[in-house]
Amino acid sequence: MGSLLPPLGSLQVKRVAIIGAGPSGLAVAKYLLAENAFDKIDIYEQQAEVGGVWNYNANITDHIPVPQTAPNVPLDKPIWPPGAVAPLFPNPMYDRLITNIPKHLMQYSDQAFLPQSLLFPTREDVQDYLVRYSRDIRHLIIFSTQVEDISFSQENGQDRWSLTARSTIDSKVAKNPYDAIVVANGHYSVPFIPYVPGIQAFQAKYPSVISHSKNYRLPQSFRNQKVIVIGAGPSGLDIGNQISVVCQKPLLNSVRSEEPLKLGKENIEEVPPIAEYLVEERSVRFEDGRVEKDIDAIVYCTGYLYACPFLKSLDPPIVTTGRRVIGLYKHLIHISHPTLAFTALSQKAIPFPLSEGQAAVIAKVWSNKLVLPEESIMNAWEKKRVEELGDKTNFHILGFPKDADYINELHDWAGCAEDGFTKEPPYWDQQQRHMRSMFMDIRKRFVELDGKATTMKELGPEFENFDR
Repeated sequence: MGSLLPPLGSLQVKRVAIIGAGPSGLAVAKYLLAENAFDKIDIYEQQAEVGGVWNYNANITDHIPVPQTAPNVPLDKPIWPPGAVAPLFPNPMYDRLITNIPKHLMQYSDQAFLPQSLLFPTREDVQDYLVRYSRDIRHLIIFSTQVEDISFSQENGQDRWSLTARSTIDSKVAKNPYDAIVVANGHYSVPFIPYVPGIQAFQAKYPSVISHSKNYRLPQSFRNQKVIVIGAGPSGLDIGNQISVVCQKPLLNSVRSEEPLKLGKENIEEVPPIAEYLVEERSVRFEDGRVEKDIDAIVYCTGYLYACPFLKSLDPPIVTTGRRVIGLYKHLIHISHPTLAFTALSQKAIPFPLSEGQAAVIAKVWSNKLVLPEESIMNAWEKKRVEELGDKTNFHILGFPKDADYINELHDWAGCAEDGFTKEPPYWDQQQRHMRSMFMDIRKRFVELDGKATTMKELGPEFENFDR
């Protein structure tokens, strides 16, 4: 990796804070703990249970501005349901979600899904899986505590961080010093709803029509309505299929390109993006000139903005437009402040094994068993990626085979540590890469068999070799 700075042994990291007890935060904690090099590891979680986005809240939704194109929003406010012992926070999980990742690839390297879990696990399966995964690190988690601010300073040439957190139960505030911070709060908090001509006037006239997938829970509220679902990603496809069963036929799916996975399309008509909102007759005009009137519901499945409201004092800022995180090497470590790391920012990737690889690298770097390249080399990596992919969401998008390559790169990177592996992260062999390449075929076959399979063998002889 070229000449190396800082020199071996220069980081003084003994106290680490992890923001978030979701899938990536839990993985980081396990690898840091395995290194046996840190005096204090605290995990801050604003909910009362682990799981992050998988920790489902049935009726907890929030107000989303229309449009919403900037990430600079306040911290989520705790909501107290009747009779609750701890408050809840809105999240994007909906009731009937089934993952789009087969469990053989989704799982961590050291824990399998239960045999009775569906091949594509339900949200309940995943949440149960994460609760079981957290058993040996729950003593590190500070539950029902929201991080409000993290400020940076230097002391004798070393990075120092001051973290301010508030209990969501009794509002008590604590301020604690740390040597390093892992931001593992995910990127499914601030919805993205793009500006379209006329959208503000339309929203003012019909405030209940436009929503975002973050607030979607069940299809019943769309019964017999005329519905447009915007987006062709996994959530747009899944939510559109669910709503299409109960809404007026056909559901209109507004997409920029044809979705390759044709499932449930008998109730769905693909249409171009919306070019303009028309207040008169509750209408929209699509890019091909077609006008649809009397629209009852429009659901934006257009993703989220990256946001770190608790790091607002960091200069220069790490998030500006919300389309990517700025100043990172390999999507992971802050170039100017190597004691600040971010996990699972990548999209179109398999997050659990990816988080393990990132966790292994973080643990080795912060324990001074692995050194980073010179700052100029890390800056050059980021600059080259911006030149190739632009300065927006594409920066963090991987997809196959880049996600598989990245998982293996992280494995090999951590393995370069002076003491080798303490806890070895995943490495994808040819079978796992082949399974990843057949993602769509496996998912299609699963759905064709009514979504009941728990093993690859049940899908047919062409898939049985994937079972382990």
